[in-house]
Amino acid sequence: MEDKIKALIDAKLEEELFEGCFFVEMHIKGDSRLEIYLDSDTGITFQQCQKMSRHIEAVLDEEQWFGQKYTLEVSSPGIGKPLKLHRQYVKNVGRDLEVRQDGQKPVVGELIQVEKETFIITREEKFKEGKKNIKKMVDYTFRFDEIKQAKVKPRF
Repeated sequence: MEDKIKALIDAKLEEELFEGCFFVEMHIKGDSRLEIYLDSDTGITFQQCQKMSRHIEAVLDEEQWFGQKYTLEVSSPGIGKPLKLHRQYVKNVGRDLEVRQDGQKPVVGELIQVEKETFIITREEKFKEGKKNIKKMVDYTFRFDEIKQAKVKPRF
């Protein structure tokens, strides 16, 4: 069933309205709840989510894949969701990330660079030099395959 739904999404993403949009993930919860997350290089709109929802809903109603009673949610991943795709990291350059690795304290800093297999965040840290407290920017390089998760952290 997931493959069929993914094919529906991929077909719709080919339309002009969805230029720059991409599929992030899907969750089927139980036998009556479907959550679909889309994103865009420039930000997904309510109209795009609505059009995708109606497209999928029409097929679900006709084919009865979830029966007559189901819940369908199409949205962007939102700020609290972990980044899943390389493309999401590129989109979020300049924003703060919280990066978690197994067994280590989370690192929060500004995402400044994204490469094929790594990304770099920078953050201000305090050091003591003699009797003086000094603040310096420190860069941290992470490999995508070595992190547990990374989330965008809003600035206040």
